[in-house]
Amino acid sequence: MNGSRPNDLAVLFSECFNNGVPLKVCAPMVRYSSLPFRHLVKLYQCDLTFTHMMLADCFSKANSARDADFQFAKSDRPLIAQFAATDPEYFAAAAKLIAPYVDGVDLNCGCPQRWAIKEGIGACMCENPDLISRIVTRCKEVNPDLCVSVKIRILESKEQTLKLAKAIENSGASFITIHARTIKERNVTPHYEYVEEVKKCVSIPVIYNGGIYAPDDIGPSLQKTGADGVMCAQGLLNNPALFAGYTETPMQCVQDWINIAISYGTSFMTFKHHLVFMLENVLPKHEKKIFNNLSTFAGVLDYLENNFGLVYQNKLPGGG
Repeated sequence: MNGSRPNDLAVLFSECFNNGVPLKVCAPMVRYSSLPFRHLVKLYQCDLTFTHMMLADCFSKANSARDADFQFAKSDRPLIAQFAATDPEYFAAAAKLIAPYVDGVDLNCGCPQRWAIKEGIGACMCENPDLISRIVTRCKEVNPDLCVSVKIRILESKEQTLKLAKAIENSGASFITIHARTIKERNVTPHYEYVEEVKKCVSIPVIYNGGIYAPDDIGPSLQKTGADGVMCAQGLLNNPALFAGYTETPMQCVQDWINIAISYGTSFMTFKHHLVFMLENVLPKHEKKIFNNLSTFAGVLDYLENNFGLVYQNKLPGGG
């Protein structure tokens, strides 16, 4: 197992800044930010990946939770482990356990799902900057060399959002990721100006998140916000090669997914779900119906071979 590498993210941010290029980040996504998908996007110019959101209390208490939630490989760096937490001690303990295998930990204050809000975690925490500060501060006390970041959503006013961002910076966070929509907003135009104001008032790096669905969305988002990088979720699910400039998923990327998913022993449902996303703009409507009805690895692999000439090649692209 690799030891922790606390300076990797600082170097990564510095290199991107010095080269005049944005940091390209794959968002934490429930069910989808698994090791195989993280491996895939890194083949296509993704600089940094996140795990899916894990519950810090469960992770710190039980080996079974750790085994179920977290898998890693040597190639899976740089990597941020994201946790949801309301207790500073649990967050710090989870961070200490996972520190040898990641480059940083992130506090999820951006998830808007109802179950998360009901539990008091995720985006509702943005209303409580003091709690966020206590969690980050305690984590840095226990893990002084570990990068600690926070992912948030904007609040109703710029003033509230700026207060939150400053509190996060003052607590010792290494960087902040901002989804430029409120907890109630979904597919609306992001509030770029909120992120722009945050970038002006903090000295730590700011990652912009929201509305990145195609390569051409990256430049305007950075121009409007001044952010140091962009984070993408749905856009990468539909096209894992987005950061490499592809406007739709290339067949080589689908081939890579076949090889990676099978090599890692990915479950059938996860394997197929990713293919459904990748082929969304490739398959005509009647073919989508046929593909969606496939229920076995053999059926899917036969379909891909017959329609695209793609076969499992028994190799792991980019190494493991």
